[in-house]
Amino acid sequence: MLRQISNFWLHHIHPHLASLIATIGLVGLASCLLVIFVLAQLAEEVLERDAFKFDTTFLLWLHQFANPNLDNLMVFITNLGNPSTVVVVAGISILLLWWRRYQEEAKAFVFACLGGLILNTGLKLFFSKPRPELWHRLISEKSFSFPSGHALGSMVLYGFIAYELAIHYPTFSKVIYSWTVILIAAIGISRLYLGVHWPTDIIAGYGVGFLWLMICITMLKLQKLR
Repeated sequence: MLRQISNFWLHHIHPHLASLIATIGLVGLASCLLVIFVLAQLAEEVLERDAFKFDTTFLLWLHQFANPNLDNLMVFITNLGNPSTVVVVAGISILLLWWRRYQEEAKAFVFACLGGLILNTGLKLFFSKPRPELWHRLISEKSFSFPSGHALGSMVLYGFIAYELAIHYPTFSKVIYSWTVILIAAIGISRLYLGVHWPTDIIAGYGVGFLWLMICITMLKLQKLR
């Protein structure tokens, strides 16, 4: 029995696992597993309609810092994750990749963006979680709350762009990734500040976006290896 299990592992599991680790690294694989665990816990609670106490507490704490200047700044930042902005940024990026003859990257980027859109729409409809109604909001949102489309979309869109820039300009990779993390985090914070999402929505959006981004980048890497 043990020999059969060992042979199965060596011939069927280990080669694929070794290839996956070589492609995304141990840190990447461990991060994905951790994200999957967190998402599973959040999804279970949302499906059972359980309320997260810290969701309301954090939003009310954040709202005490509201002022006109911050209002304008947060509306501007959140617009960077709006569908209208995302479509323009994605379109320009795809055209640039195709113009520079990075066809595989352009195809992977289209696949990543479309997949992110489908995931966001499908998950929102599946969980059907209502948005916060804690104060009068500056912007109006009609879709469901979980997960955050802005968090998911910004992770996929700006994360993929950052990856491509870092690959082609490795000298500036740390700067590129640092500013990208700041931008993605700022978009998530803006959604909380504006009161259109619960913190758990943002966490879930980042988690789903990160997993999908890793899948798309891994597929692109494997395609290049072939």
